[in-house]
Amino acid sequence: MNILIKSATIIDSKSEFHNTTQDVLIENGKITKISNSIENPKNYKEINFENLHISQGWFDSSVSFGEPGYEERETIQNGLKTAGLSGFTSVAVNANSNPVIDSNANITFLNSKANNHAVSLLPIGALTVGSLGTDIAELYDMRSAGAVAFYDYKKSISNPNLMKIALQYASNFDGLVCSFPQENKISGHGVMNENITSTRLGLKGIPALAEELQVARDLFLLEYTGGKLHIPTISTAKSVELIKEAKNKKLDVTCSVAIHNLYFSDVVLTDFDTNYKVLPPLRTQPDIDALIAGVKDGTIDMVTTDHTPIDIEEKKIEFDHANYGTIGLESAFGALQSLFTTKKTIEVLTKGKARFGAEIQPIAVGNMANITLFNPDTKYTFSKQNITSKSKNAIFENETLKGHVFGIISNNQKVLKS
Repeated sequence: MNILIKSATIIDSKSEFHNTTQDVLIENGKITKISNSIENPKNYKEINFENLHISQGWFDSSVSFGEPGYEERETIQNGLKTAGLSGFTSVAVNANSNPVIDSNANITFLNSKANNHAVSLLPIGALTVGSLGTDIAELYDMRSAGAVAFYDYKKSISNPNLMKIALQYASNFDGLVCSFPQENKISGHGVMNENITSTRLGLKGIPALAEELQVARDLFLLEYTGGKLHIPTISTAKSVELIKEAKNKKLDVTCSVAIHNLYFSDVVLTDFDTNYKVLPPLRTQPDIDALIAGVKDGTIDMVTTDHTPIDIEEKKIEFDHANYGTIGLESAFGALQSLFTTKKTIEVLTKGKARFGAEIQPIAVGNMANITLFNPDTKYTFSKQNITSKSKNAIFENETLKGHVFGIISNNQKVLKS
């Protein structure tokens, strides 16, 4: 693949061309020249979008597609296409399919379905067999097949001894263990944040305590066992505080936050719109403020779309019975741009790659092109026309967002909007 990118502002703190406007020549997928002006004698395809900016390709640490088993929600091929059009060159894909991704063969299947795509699929294997929380899955075998982490998606490990053993075992091969932060005996049958809003609406609440107890437990276990722990999608101010303390102790822990938990508080649930039913639930404004501060000071290592396609039959029903989850790839950049500067947005969208084994390729001559193309200044109202996912359960529908993604160049291929 040969392409000449014209007049692109480079946003890449690892590149010597950071904050400059350059032409970038890509030949056979590799960056061969970066200069103020590059001629095109070989008549390569030129890319010359309005207010074009480029950065290292973006990474998402928590994406669900459905296939195998839930293809009506999303397929791997369309999911990867959606990720590419949304600016992501690599995505870590959760194990919540049918069957659950809990073996070497399952990991191999995911890799084969994503083979030769512009977007790199990084499979996350289940931590326990069938994600049932009873027996540890074949972690080493899955790691050998390419699993980048181990996680029972949205299912907490209630048995502390099992989590202890998982951390100890995975440390033998530098495996990353993920633990969903919710104590189910506290959360009970709650469907939203426990607060004055849940009382007013007559909905059962999930206390912040349910998350914070689990975070504290897992951090104690990590301190005892050693190993590598990732806590996905925290949502409370106290969780930020606990993780900051753990990092000060030099524990090997990282965490993420879902973009929607940075953007919406539980007051949006007044109309019982099930698109706002997510897990962990939307919390309070003080929680949001603490989460945003945690992103800014580095306590929170990465943001995630927590992209979870759900078909309409399981979403457009009574709030108590609707499935948790929202799609988020298509709206990620615009939502983050509404909260942070462009520089910070790009930083959080590229941070976390090393933790999950994603490719890191700064924009430099000699490196393979792993690039996201975007305009950071366009404002628009997010609507169904912006959705390329098969499922349409979008929490950001009708929100005014900032920034337009043109697509990606990665793996010697391009995925660009027409």
